[in-house]
Amino acid sequence: MAVASHAQPFAADAGETGVLLSHGFTGSTASIRPWAQFLADHGLTVRLPRLPGHGTTWQQLNRTRWPDWYAEVDRAFRDLTDRCDRVVVGGLSMGGTLALRLAQEHGTAVSGVVLVNPLVQLSDPRLVALPVLRHVVPSLQAIGGDVKRPGADEHAYGRNPLHALHSVVALGRIVRTDLPRVTQPLLLFRSAVDHVVDPLSARLVMQRVSSPDLSEHVLGDSYHVATLDNDAPAIFAESLKFVRRVTADGPESTGVR
Repeated sequence: MAVASHAQPFAADAGETGVLLSHGFTGSTASIRPWAQFLADHGLTVRLPRLPGHGTTWQQLNRTRWPDWYAEVDRAFRDLTDRCDRVVVGGLSMGGTLALRLAQEHGTAVSGVVLVNPLVQLSDPRLVALPVLRHVVPSLQAIGGDVKRPGADEHAYGRNPLHALHSVVALGRIVRTDLPRVTQPLLLFRSAVDHVVDPLSARLVMQRVSSPDLSEHVLGDSYHVATLDNDAPAIFAESLKFVRRVTADGPESTGVR
């Protein structure tokens, strides 16, 4: 099936430090492509894979499950570890969930974790009906496009596929249970107003991970897709500073040229 032009994977080879970024559920690489490009422009080797089922149709996404998405980021991570001395992982929303799973599974091979509005707990009471509802209707109204800045478009699907959403819930449960296994330096960005992910997710991450090097930045001028929103420049600069610090790859400055 053809992949939309905005959803193509991104790869850039530069320095000895690698960064793997993952987009979120029903979104596409367009949601974090500017972030990936910024890091590449500042000398990092970057991988931004397209998660299976994304960038095509929501029906195609409904045929995939979280092990498919994780396998794709795991392949990209292993590619980076073959090329780079150190690798930091990160992601937006469910992409952050996948980044946490990489940290849990790969241990010290992950040098740091950067999360933007990560999803580990969905508290919508309607989800109680999801195990049955997904066999009755294939999709519901979309959850994408939560951006405050006018004109920004993450190119998310117009529908929310329920079989795939059920798998997102399962992934969140697994990652939530294993949060104490995350010991790497961790930087978390959380939007003060987020219409997609409940603040409980960020709170659980901050409370339950075992990372001694742990910091949270609250974004006051962005909604859920903060990587395309008004606070995006701060996310880019602070994440670059974090990557350089935890990998000892250059001075502890943003390095913005």
